[in-house]
Amino acid sequence: MFTSTGSSGLYKAPLSKSLLLVPSAISILLTLLFQHYQKFFAYNLQAIKEEFQIWRLVCGRTICLDLKDTFCSSLLIYNFRIFERRYGSRKFSSFLLGAWMLSALFDLLLVEIAQYIFGITINSLPSGFLGPVFALFVPFYSSIPRVQVAQVLGHFSITNKTLVYILGLQLLTSGSYIWILALSGLVSGICYNSSILKVHRILCVPSWVARIFSWTLEPVFSSSEPTNEVRVGMGATVDIQRQQRMELLDRQIMMSQVAQMRQQRQQQQDGMINWNRLFPPLRHRHNANYQDRRPSEQDTPPPTEVSEEQQHKLGYQITVTTQRRQIVIGHCHPTQSYKSTWEFPLF
Repeated sequence: MFTSTGSSGLYKAPLSKSLLLVPSAISILLTLLFQHYQKFFAYNLQAIKEEFQIWRLVCGRTICLDLKDTFCSSLLIYNFRIFERRYGSRKFSSFLLGAWMLSALFDLLLVEIAQYIFGITINSLPSGFLGPVFALFVPFYSSIPRVQVAQVLGHFSITNKTLVYILGLQLLTSGSYIWILALSGLVSGICYNSSILKVHRILCVPSWVARIFSWTLEPVFSSSEPTNEVRVGMGATVDIQRQQRMELLDRQIMMSQVAQMRQQRQQQQDGMINWNRLFPPLRHRHNANYQDRRPSEQDTPPPTEVSEEQQHKLGYQITVTTQRRQIVIGHCHPTQSYKSTWEFPLF
């Protein structure tokens, strides 16, 4: 279900771990034990606009009161932990802060637009940390490569990102007015990710605040490195490890594209049903029935030798263009060994 980028668990993702544990625990406690305190965490727009209860923006847009929204948003945050590993905790928290503040502004604007155009009066919205969660779909769509995992009915491909989108769709359909939160989150994610009006420089976490949290809260929510899986990056520096991870990801993309091209070619030849699997060709039956009549090894002529020039002409070159780099599989020779450029022998 989740993307195969990085290791499993919450290693090097203390902020994601805190967003998983603290809001989920408070949501469960409010649902099971302290139901009379739920009114303080309701996202009441009428109280915000008329009574100027600004504190409801913080409480109502942080804690989910619906356990279904809590479960779906927790799964999405766990999946989006890869951005904290890629950007770092400070940049990731700056993105969440900027998306949270922008989505709060867009929530009020969309409510006013819906009331002005459609005549719909919206007094409250679903509570929870939903705006930044929907905003994270923007870098997820633009920066995470698409790798095909399976194919259904020969036309619909399932990738490493399909089930994440299905989970986001499930979260989108869990409430009546949650589409406002989703739309405001996507717009805020686009504004922050595309650096419109230099928002990322204004809405960011200061370095001194990041240092304070790294000294106090990071040791509490930090996780140990997983030991039950093979380490991908074994380089001496971080750049070498990052390059090795990108090469592994590019290899997955290349193999996925080669498999997809092979399936398309097979569909063009055989159509929707592969009749060769149901009814084998006559030449296969002929070979099966008359195996005893094959010529002996002494009667078969020796194989002709192939010169080095012909081997060089028979070499092939496949170029796979990915989002990261261009991988070239160059001319091959039977005496050459496997190298980092992914050279394969022909004979």
